[in-house]
Amino acid sequence: MAPKDRGEPSPRQATIDKLPDKTLLHILGFLEHKEICRLAQVNRKWRQLAYDNRLWSSVSLRPEYGGLVAAPPPDTAVHLIASRFGAQLKCIELPIELITAQVFHELANKCPNLVHLVLDFSNAMQLHDFNDLNAFPSKLRTLNICLSDVIFMEGFMRKIYNFINSVECLQLIGTYEKVSEEEEEVHETVQITKLKSHVPNLRVINFFGVKFLDDNHIEAISSNCVHLECLCIKFCTKYTGTSLKTLLQRCRKLSCLLMEQTGIKSEHFQDAEWEKSRVSELDITSCEITSAALIDVLGRIKNLKWFCAGHVDGFDNQVLDSIMQSGLAKSLVAIDLQSCDNLTEEYLFKFLEAHGNQLLGLNLAGIPWLVETFWTQSVPFLRKIKILIMGTGKIVTITRVSSKIHVDQIIDCVAVNCPQIERLEIRWDPETLRFSDKSSKFIDTLRVKASKLRSLTLSDGEYFELVKSNFERAHRRAIVRTTVNCSTTILPLLPYFKDLRFN
Repeated sequence: MAPKDRGEPSPRQATIDKLPDKTLLHILGFLEHKEICRLAQVNRKWRQLAYDNRLWSSVSLRPEYGGLVAAPPPDTAVHLIASRFGAQLKCIELPIELITAQVFHELANKCPNLVHLVLDFSNAMQLHDFNDLNAFPSKLRTLNICLSDVIFMEGFMRKIYNFINSVECLQLIGTYEKVSEEEEEVHETVQITKLKSHVPNLRVINFFGVKFLDDNHIEAISSNCVHLECLCIKFCTKYTGTSLKTLLQRCRKLSCLLMEQTGIKSEHFQDAEWEKSRVSELDITSCEITSAALIDVLGRIKNLKWFCAGHVDGFDNQVLDSIMQSGLAKSLVAIDLQSCDNLTEEYLFKFLEAHGNQLLGLNLAGIPWLVETFWTQSVPFLRKIKILIMGTGKIVTITRVSSKIHVDQIIDCVAVNCPQIERLEIRWDPETLRFSDKSSKFIDTLRVKASKLRSLTLSDGEYFELVKSNFERAHRRAIVRTTVNCSTTILPLLPYFKDLRFN
């Protein structure tokens, strides 16, 4: 028997404990905090590593949004802030139970590098007493407040106004998703007209689903936020656009304007001085805007790069043709025309043939006549594409796809022509999709050639299971998802995407 090399450690000696602490901390940094807490129960060394405050720079105490299993009592939270988080803490998310004066005092005193704060009032029925609140984190860059329908926030807001003038990104997340079918009285739970005076350095504002927000609030914001670059008022249905002209005149740095499912009127949309603005990212999804207004406005915008007009009946062949004729299409890098039923296959193919090579994002889902032939002919134009969405899902029987979709050819076409693809969604339902016993070969080609693929979303069914098992065998478990719990958009291509994200 050959002598054993003494320089090589035996299997019993080669354990993870032999790794340097720096390496172990790097590995632990990929785990969620609830898993790190379980590791702390192993022994003294692992407890010391697990509680290293470098692993706790970003903390969520909201269990319903992936935070720790249960929010600790306020006294325990105060102890954690001092002993575990400390000066390393940069981001923290607090549920209503921990939004107290005591917690804010500790954050202000022990966490000087805190720049991102989330306050979740969405499930609150009443506020804590803030009469003795005299300290609050004063170096915040992002402040996210999840509003409640029944809690009036002005008493709390008055206490923190003097501490938030450093905020550059403000998010007020409304309760649009909780709207019931019965009409309810809408209350102004935060006085935006007062808030705007205390946040003069705002660059990004997100008023997602704030039901009480109207044109008066936007006009007030525009009067004091001259540095504003991005405004999101998605699902603010009371906004009609009367303040749009004033907004573009006052906020000269505004480049991103997201107005999905607002009540904006065509005449107000046209009245704004688009030709003098810097707007290059525009979202008018589900807005009732006429074709004439779209042709007029899109003919005046100088440099449109990112554009969403899904579910807009006014976006038809004439509008698409005007974009190509005016030269605006040459600047586009991402476009969403989901469910624009007044567009024909001929015009869309003409558009992709001319400008597909510059696109990074494309959403043409929900258009029933865009079937296998269209996509196998169009995908070769999309050499730089990163996000691609196609298919119709379960739609009304009247507009149902008459032919079956042979997905193998589409998958192979994407694999061969789209080396940069990161997110792909195919929405056709299992009854429409057809595949063969050779499908695994095409899936292999996609998996190998599309090495940057991070998300592949399919309707739940037999084909989904086939694709999922293929990727799992290659140890890429988080790639394949279902349309039930995942929806792909071109939003990640927005320059302000990270600032607009929220839970």
